[in-house]
Amino acid sequence: MQEGKRQKQVGALLLEEMSDIFQRLGLSMIDGGLVSLTAVKVTPDLLEARVYLSFFKVKDGAETMKKIEDRSWEIKRELASRVKHQLRRIPVLSYFLDDTLEHADKMEELFRKINSEKPPQE
Repeated sequence: MQEGKRQKQVGALLLEEMSDIFQRLGLSMIDGGLVSLTAVKVTPDLLEARVYLSFFKVKDGAETMKKIEDRSWEIKRELASRVKHQLRRIPVLSYFLDDTLEHADKMEELFRKINSEKPPQE
């Protein structure tokens, strides 16, 4: 289903504010790895938001996700204080791992392997 204009606006607002919150709370660097927010998708009723996180050089993704979920109340409280004048209700935040970069790396590796096995054409 196509995302509406208001959904995109709220998603962009939440992404911007949450990126800043993650940096301020020290959640952008966990265990020597980088955590970045890649997208925020909001439901049509604006009551739920899916936050997609990407990890770079993080040793244990599940442990990192648990640390973020443990501090979700703190993130939501900070978010509420920042967007209280733009939104009537603060959406319920759900965190998901965005493995798009890993998938792209695997695809790139497969293409390299295919090209290296191909006999040279004359």
